[in-house]
Amino acid sequence: MLVTSNLNNHSQANNTVDLNTYRIQEEVLSLVPASVATKYNVIPLAISDNALLVAMANINNVVALQEMASVSKMRIEPVAADPEQIRQAIDFNYKAYGEVEKQFSDISVVIPKRPTISADIADAPAVRALDLIISEAVKYRASDIHLEPRADKLRIRYRIDGMLHDILSLPISAHESLLSRIKVMASMNIADHQPQDGQLSVRVRDQEIDVRVATINTIYGEMGSLRILDKSFAARSLTELGFSARTLRDYQQALKSPLGMILICGPTGSGKTTTLYASINGIDRKGREVITIEDPVEYRFEDINQIQVNPRAGITFASGMRSILRHDPDVILVGEIRDPDTAIMATQAALIGQLVLSSLHANDSVGSIFRLLDLGISPYLIAATLLCVVSQRMTRRVCPYCARLTKAPPEAQYAYAKEMGEEKTEFLYGQGCNACANTGYLGRVAISEIMAMNQEIRSAIVAGASLDQLRDITRKSGMLPMWRDGMLKVKDGITTPSEVIRNILVG
Repeated sequence: MLVTSNLNNHSQANNTVDLNTYRIQEEVLSLVPASVATKYNVIPLAISDNALLVAMANINNVVALQEMASVSKMRIEPVAADPEQIRQAIDFNYKAYGEVEKQFSDISVVIPKRPTISADIADAPAVRALDLIISEAVKYRASDIHLEPRADKLRIRYRIDGMLHDILSLPISAHESLLSRIKVMASMNIADHQPQDGQLSVRVRDQEIDVRVATINTIYGEMGSLRILDKSFAARSLTELGFSARTLRDYQQALKSPLGMILICGPTGSGKTTTLYASINGIDRKGREVITIEDPVEYRFEDINQIQVNPRAGITFASGMRSILRHDPDVILVGEIRDPDTAIMATQAALIGQLVLSSLHANDSVGSIFRLLDLGISPYLIAATLLCVVSQRMTRRVCPYCARLTKAPPEAQYAYAKEMGEEKTEFLYGQGCNACANTGYLGRVAISEIMAMNQEIRSAIVAGASLDQLRDITRKSGMLPMWRDGMLKVKDGITTPSEVIRNILVG
């Protein structure tokens, strides 16, 4: 096979290709095996003029060129690329899903109908398959893995930046062995098909990954949900979340208070826990006693005391708070206020001298007041203890590597114009690339509003103001509504109109 004899005569070899945005032709990947690509840090890109275009960290590596020519049976046209980008492109494009399917190609022979904790499990294809499924999830920045049995298949989905993506379908015969393997690793009862929770750890590229596991029976068998716990999550600061300058200023001011209550509101998946943890990172943990009660404790912090809710042992949010108050706390973080007892304990603690942080399910900041009223908290106690309420959603960020001005749908144009008072037809949208797993989005950013309490708002609450009246007062007080914050981020090219609409109107 021929290789390019004089690399300097080829224009591609003198340029550097950006693999974050380059669209690799999927069919050329089979011409260079993953083992060869990894060995020489190269990746095939496309077929051009009867030659195989290959990105290389070292375009003068003759041995690599000759081996690629031999295995592909084509002339090789090298092009320079960043070594790290090549490694990432290899990881992204040589997917492990084919290997996962291969593990189960003869599963009916290998796996017993009633798996037990034995050598059968240790040697089963499920061992290798589960490792691959988790490592692929980590590679794609997935927060969750769903294993969902259906009548004739096992569906595997990843949640990436808050959205679920179908990743793989396995034969239904793979279901029992995979669930059994998960239960063994998570120290769960392999014979128990009632809902269970557990935790496991795996190593992915020399990194220890913690995974929280939950199983529950469905009409087609047990489904498994795996939450990947990113340890860097616990180190995030408030400035990293994307709060507007004013929201950040008001919120940080509230965190300096020695007593009172701060609430973070929003539906499930809106980033409430993210903000609570970032708040803890912004508090002086050396000079103040910080105690949390959580369900579950997902991330561990230095210099604070964390308590796990355990109803079987009689530890609930409410009972846990009663005990915490006997331990001289300065700051109490309550994972969620979900019942009257917890709401009463939180407001009483805020009244007698503690700073209480918690989350609450409410659609917006003003709505949180009426949620507290529904939980039996008196208007006077709300006005006396509440410092501020942040309502938020997490929207996907436009991928900076493949962002292009693109004409938006009419409804997106209308929503933007109505809020911002200006006509705009094109917005930044990600086109899909290696960096964002072809989703067009990379990471998430908070869109939020903060209701910082003042005398006028407190007086209105005590007087029994309606929802509309309170909203009018907060606007006059200068609160930046969440919808406005979202569209300002659209204007800055951070997110898209459809993301704001999806998260606020639908979420």
